[in-house]
Amino acid sequence: MAETAATPDAAAHAAPARWQDYVALLKPRVMSLVVFTGLTGLVCARTPMNPVLAGVAILCIAVGAGASGALNMWYDADIDARMRRTRGRPVPAGRVQGADALGLGITLSILSVGLMVLAVNLLAAALLAFTIAFYAVVYTMWLKRSTPQNIVIGGLAGALPPVIGWAAASGSTPLNAWLLCAIIFLWTPPHFWSLSLYTSEDYAKVGVPMMPVVKGAASTRRQILAYSLVFVPVAVAPAFTGLGGGLYLAVSGLGGLAFIGLAVRVFLGRAGEAAGDRAEGLYDVKANAKDARNLFAFSILYLFALFAALLAERLAGMPALRL
Repeated sequence: MAETAATPDAAAHAAPARWQDYVALLKPRVMSLVVFTGLTGLVCARTPMNPVLAGVAILCIAVGAGASGALNMWYDADIDARMRRTRGRPVPAGRVQGADALGLGITLSILSVGLMVLAVNLLAAALLAFTIAFYAVVYTMWLKRSTPQNIVIGGLAGALPPVIGWAAASGSTPLNAWLLCAIIFLWTPPHFWSLSLYTSEDYAKVGVPMMPVVKGAASTRRQILAYSLVFVPVAVAPAFTGLGGGLYLAVSGLGGLAFIGLAVRVFLGRAGEAAGDRAEGLYDVKANAKDARNLFAFSILYLFALFAALLAERLAGMPALRL
Protein backbone atom coordinates (compact mmCIF):
# COMPACT_ATOMS: atom_id res chain seq x y z
CA MET A 1 0.00 0.00 0.00
CA ALA A 2 1.37 3.42 -0.89
CA GLU A 3 1.89 6.09 1.70
CA THR A 4 -0.96 8.53 1.41
CA ALA A 5 0.43 11.59 3.12
CA ALA A 6 3.54 13.69 2.95
CA THR A 7 6.33 13.32 5.46
CA PRO A 8 5.79 15.10 8.83
CA ASP A 9 8.48 17.66 8.05
CA ALA A 10 6.96 18.47 4.68
CA ALA A 11 3.48 18.72 6.14
CA ALA A 12 4.66 20.91 8.98
CA HIS A 13 6.22 23.48 6.67
CA ALA A 14 3.66 23.34 3.85
CA ALA A 15 1.29 26.22 3.24
CA PRO A 16 -2.44 25.58 3.74
CA ALA A 17 -4.22 24.10 0.76
CA ARG A 18 -5.66 26.54 -1.77
CA TRP A 19 -8.34 25.82 -4.32
CA GLN A 20 -5.58 25.68 -6.93
CA ASP A 21 -4.10 22.67 -5.13
CA TYR A 22 -7.35 20.75 -5.48
CA VAL A 23 -7.49 21.67 -9.17
CA ALA A 24 -3.91 20.39 -9.53
CA LEU A 25 -5.03 17.05 -8.09
CA LEU A 26 -7.24 16.62 -11.15
CA LYS A 27 -4.26 16.86 -13.53
CA PRO A 28 -5.84 19.59 -15.68
CA ARG A 29 -3.34 19.24 -18.55
CA VAL A 30 -4.14 15.57 -18.91
CA MET A 31 -7.84 16.34 -18.47
CA SER A 32 -7.74 18.84 -21.33
CA LEU A 33 -6.47 16.19 -23.74
CA VAL A 34 -9.05 13.68 -22.48
CA VAL A 35 -11.85 16.20 -22.97
CA PHE A 36 -10.62 17.11 -26.45
CA THR A 37 -10.43 13.51 -27.66
CA GLY A 38 -13.77 12.70 -26.01
CA LEU A 39 -15.40 15.67 -27.74
CA THR A 40 -13.94 14.56 -31.06
CA GLY A 41 -15.42 11.09 -30.61
CA LEU A 42 -18.81 12.57 -29.77
CA VAL A 43 -18.82 14.84 -32.84
CA CYS A 44 -17.47 12.15 -35.19
CA ALA A 45 -20.37 9.87 -34.29
CA ARG A 46 -22.49 12.08 -36.59
CA THR A 47 -25.53 11.49 -34.38
CA PRO A 48 -27.74 14.46 -33.52
CA MET A 49 -27.57 15.05 -29.77
CA ASN A 50 -29.20 17.60 -27.52
CA PRO A 51 -26.50 20.25 -26.88
CA VAL A 52 -27.19 20.23 -23.14
CA LEU A 53 -26.83 16.45 -22.95
CA ALA A 54 -23.69 16.63 -25.08
CA GLY A 55 -22.28 19.15 -22.63
CA VAL A 56 -23.17 16.89 -19.73
CA ALA A 57 -21.44 13.96 -21.40
CA ILE A 58 -18.24 15.94 -21.89
CA LEU A 59 -18.47 17.21 -18.30
CA CYS A 60 -18.73 13.62 -17.07
CA ILE A 61 -15.67 12.63 -19.10
CA ALA A 62 -13.75 15.60 -17.65
CA VAL A 63 -14.79 14.87 -14.07
CA GLY A 64 -13.96 11.19 -14.52
CA ALA A 65 -10.50 12.11 -15.77
CA GLY A 66 -10.04 14.39 -12.77
CA ALA A 67 -11.14 11.62 -10.44
CA SER A 68 -8.54 9.30 -11.95
CA GLY A 69 -5.86 11.94 -11.47
CA ALA A 70 -6.75 12.49 -7.82
CA LEU A 71 -6.71 8.77 -7.09
CA ASN A 72 -3.36 8.45 -8.86
CA MET A 73 -1.85 11.30 -6.81
CA TRP A 74 -3.17 9.78 -3.58
CA TYR A 75 -1.66 6.37 -4.24
CA ASP A 76 1.62 7.59 -5.74
CA ALA A 77 2.38 10.19 -3.06
CA ASP A 78 5.28 8.11 -1.69
CA ILE A 79 7.17 7.94 -5.00
CA ASP A 80 6.07 11.40 -6.17
CA ALA A 81 7.82 12.89 -3.12
CA ARG A 82 11.16 11.47 -4.29
CA MET A 83 11.00 12.39 -7.97
CA ARG A 84 12.06 15.80 -9.29
CA ARG A 85 9.23 16.01 -11.80
CA THR A 86 6.49 15.26 -9.25
CA ARG A 87 7.74 16.32 -5.82
CA GLY A 88 5.89 19.63 -6.01
CA ARG A 89 2.47 17.99 -6.40
CA PRO A 90 -0.07 18.86 -3.69
CA VAL A 91 0.03 15.59 -1.72
CA PRO A 92 3.79 14.94 -1.54
CA ALA A 93 4.37 18.64 -0.88
CA GLY A 94 2.02 18.39 2.10
CA ARG A 95 -0.48 20.98 0.91
CA VAL A 96 -3.28 18.40 0.60
CA GLN A 97 -3.72 15.38 2.86
CA GLY A 98 -3.74 11.98 1.18
CA ALA A 99 -7.14 11.16 2.68
CA ASP A 100 -8.58 14.32 1.11
CA ALA A 101 -7.21 13.38 -2.31
CA LEU A 102 -8.66 9.88 -1.94
CA GLY A 103 -12.04 11.25 -0.86
CA LEU A 104 -12.11 13.70 -3.76
CA GLY A 105 -11.23 10.96 -6.26
CA ILE A 106 -13.91 8.57 -5.01
CA THR A 107 -16.56 11.30 -4.85
CA LEU A 108 -15.86 12.56 -8.37
CA SER A 109 -15.83 8.99 -9.71
CA ILE A 110 -19.29 8.29 -8.32
CA LEU A 111 -20.67 11.64 -9.48
CA SER A 112 -19.30 11.37 -13.04
CA VAL A 113 -20.49 7.81 -13.64
CA GLY A 114 -23.83 8.37 -11.91
CA LEU A 115 -24.59 11.48 -13.93
CA MET A 116 -23.60 9.72 -17.15
CA VAL A 117 -26.07 6.92 -16.35
CA LEU A 118 -28.92 9.32 -15.53
CA ALA A 119 -28.40 11.91 -18.28
CA VAL A 120 -26.78 10.06 -21.18
CA ASN A 121 -26.76 6.26 -21.47
CA LEU A 122 -25.59 3.13 -19.72
CA LEU A 123 -22.97 2.16 -22.32
CA ALA A 124 -21.11 5.46 -22.01
CA ALA A 125 -21.34 5.26 -18.21
CA ALA A 126 -19.98 1.70 -18.16
CA LEU A 127 -17.05 2.68 -20.37
CA LEU A 128 -16.34 5.68 -18.14
CA ALA A 129 -16.44 3.54 -14.99
CA PHE A 130 -14.12 0.99 -16.60
CA THR A 131 -11.69 3.75 -17.62
CA ILE A 132 -11.50 5.21 -14.11
CA ALA A 133 -11.07 1.78 -12.51
CA PHE A 134 -8.49 0.70 -15.07
CA TYR A 135 -6.35 3.81 -14.55
CA ALA A 136 -6.65 3.99 -10.78
CA VAL A 137 -6.46 0.29 -9.93
CA VAL A 138 -4.98 -1.70 -12.82
CA TYR A 139 -2.41 0.87 -13.94
CA THR A 140 -1.62 2.93 -10.83
CA MET A 141 -1.81 0.24 -8.15
CA TRP A 142 -0.54 -2.73 -10.16
CA LEU A 143 1.09 -2.24 -13.55
CA LYS A 144 3.08 0.91 -12.83
CA ARG A 145 5.23 -0.70 -10.16
CA SER A 146 5.36 -4.25 -11.51
CA THR A 147 6.21 -4.33 -15.24
CA PRO A 148 8.07 -2.30 -17.89
CA GLN A 149 4.95 -2.75 -20.03
CA ASN A 150 3.09 -0.50 -17.56
CA ILE A 151 2.34 2.36 -19.91
CA VAL A 152 1.69 0.05 -22.86
CA ILE A 153 -1.15 -1.80 -21.14
CA GLY A 154 -2.12 1.14 -18.95
CA GLY A 155 -2.39 3.32 -22.03
CA LEU A 156 -5.81 1.84 -22.66
CA ALA A 157 -7.26 4.14 -20.00
CA GLY A 158 -6.09 7.23 -21.84
CA ALA A 159 -7.21 5.82 -25.19
CA LEU A 160 -10.88 5.23 -24.30
CA PRO A 161 -12.30 8.82 -24.08
CA PRO A 162 -13.16 9.08 -27.82
CA VAL A 163 -15.01 5.77 -27.54
CA ILE A 164 -16.90 7.11 -24.51
CA GLY A 165 -17.80 10.26 -26.43
CA TRP A 166 -18.95 8.22 -29.42
CA ALA A 167 -21.04 5.97 -27.18
CA ALA A 168 -22.57 9.00 -25.47
CA ALA A 169 -23.79 10.36 -28.80
CA SER A 170 -24.88 7.19 -30.56
CA GLY A 171 -25.23 4.50 -27.92
CA SER A 172 -22.83 2.32 -29.92
CA THR A 173 -19.10 1.82 -30.47
CA PRO A 174 -18.39 1.03 -34.14
CA LEU A 175 -15.03 0.25 -35.69
CA ASN A 176 -14.14 3.89 -36.31
CA ALA A 177 -14.59 4.65 -32.60
CA TRP A 178 -12.13 1.90 -31.74
CA LEU A 179 -9.78 3.16 -34.44
CA LEU A 180 -9.56 6.46 -32.57
CA CYS A 181 -8.84 4.44 -29.43
CA ALA A 182 -6.10 2.50 -31.26
CA ILE A 183 -4.44 5.74 -32.37
CA ILE A 184 -4.03 6.96 -28.79
CA PHE A 185 -3.11 3.49 -27.53
CA LEU A 186 -0.24 3.12 -30.03
CA TRP A 187 0.84 6.74 -29.55
CA THR A 188 1.36 6.25 -25.82
CA PRO A 189 4.56 4.11 -25.80
CA PRO A 190 6.73 6.35 -28.00
CA HIS A 191 5.35 9.40 -26.22
CA PHE A 192 6.07 8.23 -22.67
CA TRP A 193 9.23 6.27 -23.41
CA SER A 194 10.81 9.32 -25.02
CA LEU A 195 10.08 11.17 -21.78
CA SER A 196 11.38 8.29 -19.66
CA LEU A 197 14.69 8.30 -21.54
CA TYR A 198 15.60 11.53 -19.81
CA THR A 199 13.80 10.93 -16.52
CA SER A 200 15.03 7.35 -15.98
CA GLU A 201 17.14 8.33 -12.96
CA ASP A 202 13.98 9.42 -11.14
CA TYR A 203 12.19 6.18 -11.96
CA ALA A 204 15.18 4.06 -10.96
CA LYS A 205 15.47 5.87 -7.66
CA VAL A 206 11.89 5.00 -6.66
CA GLY A 207 11.84 1.50 -8.13
CA VAL A 208 9.35 2.11 -10.95
CA PRO A 209 10.29 -0.34 -13.75
CA MET A 210 10.05 1.97 -16.71
CA MET A 211 11.48 0.55 -19.92
CA PRO A 212 14.87 2.37 -19.84
CA VAL A 213 15.40 1.26 -16.22
CA VAL A 214 14.67 -2.42 -16.91
CA LYS A 215 15.76 -2.96 -20.52
CA GLY A 216 18.21 -0.09 -20.98
CA ALA A 217 18.27 3.00 -23.16
CA ALA A 218 19.25 1.24 -26.40
CA SER A 219 16.37 -1.24 -26.18
CA THR A 220 13.96 1.58 -25.38
CA ARG A 221 15.10 3.56 -28.41
CA ARG A 222 14.55 0.51 -30.64
CA GLN A 223 11.07 0.01 -29.24
CA ILE A 224 10.21 3.68 -29.72
CA LEU A 225 11.06 3.35 -33.42
CA ALA A 226 9.17 0.06 -33.76
CA TYR A 227 6.02 1.47 -32.17
CA SER A 228 6.30 4.64 -34.25
CA LEU A 229 6.40 2.60 -37.46
CA VAL A 230 3.17 0.87 -36.41
CA PHE A 231 1.51 3.95 -34.96
CA VAL A 232 1.80 6.29 -37.94
CA PRO A 233 0.00 4.03 -40.48
CA VAL A 234 -2.79 3.52 -37.94
CA ALA A 235 -2.95 7.29 -37.46
CA VAL A 236 -3.38 7.74 -41.23
CA ALA A 237 -5.99 4.95 -41.49
CA PRO A 238 -9.10 7.06 -40.67
CA ALA A 239 -8.63 8.78 -44.03
CA PHE A 240 -9.43 5.41 -45.65
CA THR A 241 -12.29 4.24 -43.39
CA GLY A 242 -14.80 7.00 -44.10
CA LEU A 243 -13.88 8.89 -40.93
CA GLY A 244 -11.35 11.46 -42.14
CA GLY A 245 -11.21 13.71 -45.18
CA GLY A 246 -8.56 15.46 -47.20
CA LEU A 247 -7.48 17.73 -44.36
CA TYR A 248 -7.03 14.76 -42.08
CA LEU A 249 -5.03 12.86 -44.70
CA ALA A 250 -2.66 15.81 -45.13
CA VAL A 251 -2.19 16.37 -41.40
CA SER A 252 -1.77 12.70 -40.54
CA GLY A 253 0.52 11.96 -43.49
CA LEU A 254 2.87 14.92 -43.22
CA GLY A 255 2.86 14.87 -39.43
CA GLY A 256 3.44 11.13 -39.48
CA LEU A 257 6.53 11.51 -41.63
CA ALA A 258 7.88 14.06 -39.16
CA PHE A 259 7.04 11.73 -36.25
CA ILE A 260 8.96 8.84 -37.84
CA GLY A 261 11.86 11.15 -38.66
CA LEU A 262 12.14 12.20 -35.01
CA ALA A 263 11.85 8.57 -33.89
CA VAL A 264 14.72 7.65 -36.23
CA ARG A 265 16.83 10.42 -34.69
CA VAL A 266 16.10 9.02 -31.23
CA PHE A 267 17.03 5.52 -32.43
CA LEU A 268 20.33 6.75 -33.87
CA GLY A 269 21.14 8.95 -30.88
CA ARG A 270 22.29 8.25 -27.32
CA ALA A 271 19.39 9.56 -25.28
CA GLY A 272 19.19 7.91 -21.87
CA GLU A 273 22.76 6.66 -21.83
CA ALA A 274 24.48 9.57 -20.13
CA ALA A 275 23.94 10.17 -16.44
CA GLY A 276 22.35 13.51 -15.82
CA ASP A 277 20.58 13.75 -19.19
CA ARG A 278 17.73 15.35 -17.32
CA ALA A 279 17.76 18.97 -16.23
CA GLU A 280 15.26 20.52 -13.85
CA GLY A 281 12.67 21.54 -16.44
CA LEU A 282 10.51 19.11 -18.38
CA TYR A 283 11.80 20.45 -21.71
CA ASP A 284 15.18 21.75 -20.49
CA VAL A 285 17.51 18.81 -21.11
CA LYS A 286 21.15 18.21 -21.88
CA ALA A 287 22.50 17.61 -25.37
CA ASN A 288 22.24 13.81 -25.42
CA ALA A 289 18.53 13.92 -24.56
CA LYS A 290 17.38 16.58 -26.99
CA ASP A 291 16.20 14.12 -29.63
CA ALA A 292 14.04 12.34 -27.04
CA ARG A 293 12.75 15.68 -25.77
CA ASN A 294 11.87 16.76 -29.30
CA LEU A 295 9.93 13.56 -30.00
CA PHE A 296 8.09 13.88 -26.68
CA ALA A 297 7.07 17.47 -27.46
CA PHE A 298 6.12 16.77 -31.09
CA SER A 299 4.08 13.71 -30.12
CA ILE A 300 1.73 15.95 -28.12
CA LEU A 301 1.37 18.35 -31.04
CA TYR A 302 0.78 15.51 -33.53
CA LEU A 303 -1.94 13.83 -31.49
CA PHE A 304 -3.67 17.17 -30.98
CA ALA A 305 -3.44 17.92 -34.72
CA LEU A 306 -4.96 14.55 -35.65
CA PHE A 307 -8.03 15.04 -33.52
CA ALA A 308 -8.28 18.74 -34.35
CA ALA A 309 -8.37 17.88 -38.06
CA LEU A 310 -11.20 15.39 -37.54
CA LEU A 311 -13.11 17.85 -35.40
CA ALA A 312 -12.63 20.70 -37.86
CA GLU A 313 -13.83 18.56 -40.78
CA ARG A 314 -16.99 17.54 -38.95
CA LEU A 315 -17.83 21.04 -37.72
CA ALA A 316 -17.19 22.52 -41.17
CA GLY A 317 -19.25 19.82 -42.91
CA MET A 318 -16.30 18.66 -44.99
CA PRO A 319 -16.86 15.26 -46.64
CA ALA A 320 -14.89 12.17 -45.77
CA LEU A 321 -12.70 10.71 -48.47
CA ARG A 322 -14.35 8.11 -50.69
CA LEU A 323 -11.68 5.81 -52.06
